[in-house]
Amino acid sequence: MSNDSRTDKPTWIKDKNVSEDFKTIECKPFDPYKDFKMDKKCYTLIRVDRNNCMIEVAICDYQHVIHRVYRGAKAQDLYLPIINDGWISELEHAAYLGKELKKAEIALALGNEYYQE
Repeated sequence: MSNDSRTDKPTWIKDKNVSEDFKTIECKPFDPYKDFKMDKKCYTLIRVDRNNCMIEVAICDYQHVIHRVYRGAKAQDLYLPIINDGWISELEHAAYLGKELKKAEIALALGNEYYQE
């Protein structure tokens, strides 16, 4: 899935060696419409609760029923319990969840609005 690969050692890596089969992979940009893949188990709704300085994640099925709400102050407080409880079935969804939770955490810390993508 790469456009190009290079075998030269990156200049920013100073004190490490590279393997014999080392490659640098140039990745194509993610297209949120063409590359999007729904999780088979659930979708998540994320919000910032400023009054309590918390992030909330609602776990919803595809009949739009909320099964759980997880609350925590930081991204790390939330993503592991959600994943460990078996709600996430796709790696892309886990990556998305981590990204969005970190955005919510930063928005909460800075007093900014949070908008879920």
